[in-house]
Amino acid sequence: MRGEGLVTIDWGTTNRRIFLLDAQGAVVHREADALGVTAVPPGGFPNEMARLRERFGNVPFLLAGMIGSSRGWVEAPYVRCPVTFETLRESLLWVEPRQTAIVPGACVDAQRADVMRGEEVQLFGAVAAGLVAPDALLCLPGTHTKWARIVDGALIDFRTVMAGEMFALLRNHSLLAPQLSCEVVDGEAFRDGVRRGLDDGALLSDLFGTRASILLDRLDPADAASYVSGLLLGADLRIGLHRAPSGPVGLIGDPALTRLFGAALDEAGYTHQEVDGERAFLAGMAIIAEGLR
Repeated sequence: MRGEGLVTIDWGTTNRRIFLLDAQGAVVHREADALGVTAVPPGGFPNEMARLRERFGNVPFLLAGMIGSSRGWVEAPYVRCPVTFETLRESLLWVEPRQTAIVPGACVDAQRADVMRGEEVQLFGAVAAGLVAPDALLCLPGTHTKWARIVDGALIDFRTVMAGEMFALLRNHSLLAPQLSCEVVDGEAFRDGVRRGLDDGALLSDLFGTRASILLDRLDPADAASYVSGLLLGADLRIGLHRAPSGPVGLIGDPALTRLFGAALDEAGYTHQEVDGERAFLAGMAIIAEGLR
């Protein structure tokens, strides 16, 4: 598997995705595993990189995600908004000179604080590949959903919402856990939850109201997971759509998540376009890597 080209890695907390690109930037090999940053023992990153080089050869490595966090290999300082492709490229952290670089994350550090690592690559990749407009509101659904404002191709602001993590906590550790084991599906219960989350603004009360609705035979227990997911996504959208610009919202990520967010946006009266997260990541890394090979 040796040869000229570039290896890009989306190295997250629990998983990583590896892509080998040829000299023209085409993907010639891809793989994914569970060797996220928390699975690498302390001090183990140099050895892991040596194993990767043994497999892929003496080509540049460009890493993004939690690998550059305080929990990763070497901490890459955040770049403050506004952020462009150029500022990301200029701020690459070369851990191994001219061999291995880490893409810095982005941060908001004004009236409030927020950070991201890895999502900035997808945001810029979606713009560079023409998958979204250079002036847009973009959403990356996930455990920690990111809502980002792009103006003239620059990331000027973003906000993180922990709705995904909240749903996981409720499903595993809350009073509602026994009722949240069913699959979340787009249906009447889900959309009822979305509308409630969008309009009411009483999320903490509405969550308990889910249990009350089951006890009073107003909600089928089989629909509870979909309803609670809708509540959380509605609250998520209340935050993300605040002062939203005109035009469709770009949804970047796994299709299973972007479909649910798309349904929630329909209820909110917003159009949307779905963008494959892997395609956006690869496009972003290719632009950042220009001149490195």
